[in-house]
Amino acid sequence: MNLPNSLTLVRIFLIPLLVVVLLTNFEGAVIFGVGKELVAAAIFGVAALTDWLDGFLARRRKQVTTFGQLMDPLADKLLITAALVSLVQMGLAPAWMVAVIVGRELGVTVLRSVAYSKGVTLSASPLGKAKMMAQVIAIVTLILGREHLQEFFVLGQVALWMAVVTALVSAGEYYARFLRACAHSSVSDFEAARWRATRKEVPGAEAQARHDQANIASRS
Repeated sequence: MNLPNSLTLVRIFLIPLLVVVLLTNFEGAVIFGVGKELVAAAIFGVAALTDWLDGFLARRRKQVTTFGQLMDPLADKLLITAALVSLVQMGLAPAWMVAVIVGRELGVTVLRSVAYSKGVTLSASPLGKAKMMAQVIAIVTLILGREHLQEFFVLGQVALWMAVVTALVSAGEYYARFLRACAHSSVSDFEAARWRATRKEVPGAEAQARHDQANIASRS
């Protein structure tokens, strides 16, 4: 287990801790003398920092692995979803806006999975990164604006709107890239090659295919 992958796992382990801190009614709303909003914002900030750090270290150390490529985006989606759903429960974010953002994440994940099965990789777009940044800012400022800095709450609402808009626009961009990629001839060649390989793995499949083709030709 290398350092980038360890940071990804740390982010996943911080998610339930964040939810507990946000949704538990602590006595006096403090944890070890510190307001729970500050603690929650700190936990989320550390988790969001590992999102950037694990990717940076993986590229710098040349430690990009299949585990990291799969778990890193999953950890991001779990973190953002858990934080946003908690904010809805706390009355700090509209449920419909959170539903749009979470729905976008699920839709893009499905598109990426289908594209990957066809031998195509849909890399992160600049709009997707802007969306992630808007989400992080929105979550942190909404948490802090609840009790401590009321002006942050307005900033959080603006950032949340930006997150919704960029989520919708980037979803459309991903879908357009998906259609263009799947229409490319190399994708069709990949599908045909995979079909031929699958047929050869089944005992007698090739002979059966020739037999079927002969039957069709004799009937025509």
